[in-house]
Amino acid sequence: MDIVALLHCLQPHLTATTLRQFSRIAWAMLVMTGRVTMRGLSRWAGKGGSSRTVQRFFAQALPWAIVFWGFFRHHVYRPKDVYVLAGDAVVATKAGKHTHGLDRFFSSLYGKPVPGLAFFTLSLVSTQERRAFPVRVEQAVRSAAEKAATKAKVDAKQRKPSTDKRRPGRPKGSKNTPKADATRTPEFLRITGMLDGLLPLIAGCVPLTSFVLDGHFGNHHALQMARQSHLHLIATLRYDAALYFPYAGPYVGRGPRRTYGRKVDDTNMPEKYLKETTVEGHIQTHVSQAQLLHKAFAQPLHVVIIVKTTLRTQAQAHVILFSSDLTLAYASLVDSYRLRFQIEFNFRAAKQYWGLEDFMHVTPTGVTNAVNLSLFMVNVAYRLQADVRQHAPDSSILDFKADCRGYKYVEETIQMLPEKPEPVLLGQILNKVACLGRIHASQPSFSFS
Repeated sequence: MDIVALLHCLQPHLTATTLRQFSRIAWAMLVMTGRVTMRGLSRWAGKGGSSRTVQRFFAQALPWAIVFWGFFRHHVYRPKDVYVLAGDAVVATKAGKHTHGLDRFFSSLYGKPVPGLAFFTLSLVSTQERRAFPVRVEQAVRSAAEKAATKAKVDAKQRKPSTDKRRPGRPKGSKNTPKADATRTPEFLRITGMLDGLLPLIAGCVPLTSFVLDGHFGNHHALQMARQSHLHLIATLRYDAALYFPYAGPYVGRGPRRTYGRKVDDTNMPEKYLKETTVEGHIQTHVSQAQLLHKAFAQPLHVVIIVKTTLRTQAQAHVILFSSDLTLAYASLVDSYRLRFQIEFNFRAAKQYWGLEDFMHVTPTGVTNAVNLSLFMVNVAYRLQADVRQHAPDSSILDFKADCRGYKYVEETIQMLPEKPEPVLLGQILNKVACLGRIHASQPSFSFS
């Protein structure tokens, strides 16, 4: 495999020296074992990948947004495929005190805030390949004002409620605030900046209509953020969200016209809204669809409620999906939200194989390069595995790294021999050595002419 040829599409955006360093480091990440650190990369990179070369690469600012898009467009993009934009955050645990952006962030793996670094990733998710491809990554660095606001919010929750009873009715002097004019939080401003940088870059190539986020963004602020970028938000609401049917009764003849009708019972939707019922084993699933209202949103919502019932015990659980696109089919809405989870597999691969948890950089440039490189290698590995899986469908990343490592071992050994073996014998040696670290039984196919 020729890494230089694979990264040739980045030539207009990177200098020849940077591209050469990039190819050596990418090859070292494919063949190395253990933690992905600068010292480890220099040991496996071989000629042209010394420790100083690796340090120079991570010390320079790189146009990662263009690098991600250039590689995706040349090696991953399929014109006939349909893509949705998805976003999610990942937390890399870190110790110490000097790393840029170090703070306490909530980690779903630990179920609590942990010291580390947080990065928000935008990915294009293929509806045919059923895979997510990172295209933009930025670090979440909280300002002092943002930290103070978060601390005040936590203290307010922990403070005991006052025993003094407030007078009934609306407080004197309070005013209505239009929902569409709500104040943006620093988190939403950060994501808006990422969207403003990505959407013009891919305009005319990948048509996007949906922006899929998790339940953390199931609120009015996130919906307005997506709509201002001309995208429809797909997310989840809280399980206890107060939804209402639109009022369809007569006008009483005085005062403003009534907007909200009967409150929605999530686990007992009317029969006319039921779209699908399935039974798998002892689990029954009801899928309902309706246009509902929420008092925290300024517009009607396209809501899909999925209720699962255990037939043995009649225990129920439900999830509420919603979108700002009132014309979207319920099946497409559910499928788009399911595809969002593909981002989690990218995070797992980046941490397990490409050094997202291993880097030791403390400067802003070093941290940015290390994180972007680890997620960029997710796309590189996909492109290389696409060729391997034509003859080995069950090949995993561990199998692929074992093949590359076996090639590296044989290459270093052959250089010590006075005469190179015949191509047929060399191919047999490579296949034999590469199989030593594989998990699946299928063998690689190295051939030489």
